[in-house]
Amino acid sequence: MTEFALPIEARTLQTLLPHRYPFLLLDRVIAFEANQTLTAIKNVTMNEPFFQGHFPEFPVMPGVLITEALAQACGTLAILSEGGRNEDEIYFFAGIDNARFKRQVIPGDQLVFEVELVQSKRGIGKFKAVAKVDGQVAAEAEIMCAKRKVG
Repeated sequence: MTEFALPIEARTLQTLLPHRYPFLLLDRVIAFEANQTLTAIKNVTMNEPFFQGHFPEFPVMPGVLITEALAQACGTLAILSEGGRNEDEIYFFAGIDNARFKRQVIPGDQLVFEVELVQSKRGIGKFKAVAKVDGQVAAEAEIMCAKRKVG
């Protein structure tokens, strides 16, 4: 099992997740307890490519990307809990329940993702996931990720 020192920066996240710019939506992992919880952050800037079209006059981070970032945090929790990523395996976003969006996310915000493993069985994890800005809930959902062989 590989040890990962906190905080885990973007360069190390790229060894764990298959995502790359502009779709790697985590900047840093700041807390982690194996098979329990993970806290990650994303600094939202005006330079994000999605702000060109969503919406140019009133930039708001799309809820689907907040949800994707939560799923990436859930996958990161699963991967770190296993000691790292196997090159022939990938975690796929497998399901979402009870998604709610409670606050707009705009340039200058720092998203804090708090994810908790609720259940894991046969390579499928169920997570409680919350995205916050300044301590206020911006989005929340129950997310499922499934580990699968690739290649």
